[in-house]
Amino acid sequence: MAAETVLSSDRLRRARFAVAAVFCVHGAVTGSFATRIPWIQEHAGVSAGQLGLALAFPALGASLAMPLAGRISHRFGARTALRGLLALWTLALVLPSLAPNIWGLCAALFAYGATAGMSDVAMNALGVETENRLGRSIMSSLHGMWSVGALLGSAAGTVAAHLGADARLHHLIAALVLTALGLACCQYVLDPAPAEEEEAPPRFALPPKSALVIGAIGFCAVFAEGASLDWSAVYLRDELGGSAGLAAASTTAFALTMAVARLIGDRVVDRFGAVRTVRVGGVAATLGGVMVVVAPNSAVAMAGFGLVGLGVAVVVPLAFAAAARSGPNPSQAIAGVATITYTSGLIAPSAIGGIADATSLVLSFGLVTALAFGLVLGAGVLRTAPRVPSAAPTGTDAAKSAGPVG
Repeated sequence: MAAETVLSSDRLRRARFAVAAVFCVHGAVTGSFATRIPWIQEHAGVSAGQLGLALAFPALGASLAMPLAGRISHRFGARTALRGLLALWTLALVLPSLAPNIWGLCAALFAYGATAGMSDVAMNALGVETENRLGRSIMSSLHGMWSVGALLGSAAGTVAAHLGADARLHHLIAALVLTALGLACCQYVLDPAPAEEEEAPPRFALPPKSALVIGAIGFCAVFAEGASLDWSAVYLRDELGGSAGLAAASTTAFALTMAVARLIGDRVVDRFGAVRTVRVGGVAATLGGVMVVVAPNSAVAMAGFGLVGLGVAVVVPLAFAAAARSGPNPSQAIAGVATITYTSGLIAPSAIGGIADATSLVLSFGLVTALAFGLVLGAGVLRTAPRVPSAAPTGTDAAKSAGPVG
């Protein structure tokens, strides 16, 4: 029995590192794509306005495709589904750079977003499953690894752009490498069997009500994140007279703050719980928003943006974890929360710009501050039952025992 326990612990440890690597691979695709958008725009011959339209299609594709992920996972098994969906996502990296015009770019980005969303749901569901078996929080650090992957992909893309490499060749090489890495990592993730009495989810399922409530918290966090990430540089330059270099540095600093906070967030969650962590994070993000709104200079505003990033960093991972434990079908609930957060990320930049045009950018961040305070008020919806770790990494009995845990 002791030897079996040791083997189970080793297998769980490998599964935990494997799913973290999957998150890193997923993030690397996003980072690789983002750095070559200027090349793709020039190659497709699209204007700035047309590019803005095309960049809405990844979120549209993801929102429509994510509800399918639960059915796919049930039909083929969690590990096989993740392996296939992740490979589709990494290979989809090639599509945007091949687009010859605006219509081809929209179609390519729709497929890119659809595969991104489905693989996102599958890996988060397995992340929650692994967290349940370990009996401790890991979702924050998993999303931190996604941020690390995005930074690595961005760094490689920056080098490729600096060398003047053709994005089609760059993305082909990146896609092949990331696909191979993703498939290798998927061999070691958990492969829980569904409970015998569990019915197959519908082919296209609307999110359950529980996911909508939890998704509202994710909406607030992602709106604050997206607004700060996309508009912090503009805010420093236009409102406070900061230099172009300082403005760019604020965006990088914000992204790094998010990544570091997520990597260390699990320790905080394990010690204080999800509700208290999000509530305190909401206070920090609200204070940061106030600092941005009243900032007399760039230094205060940058500190405020840093607090916003620190405050919202762990909210989305915890929202996914809470959604997975809110009902009998984790993938369906995660898809619901992911759809809401993707929508928030889509509308945040344009909403901030619209309010700024009508009033001022300062007032726009007043809205961000109000939504950050919503985390303080709504954190209680993330409350779940205590976790019960399981030594058995796979099997029907283990799947039955992995009920609602916190």
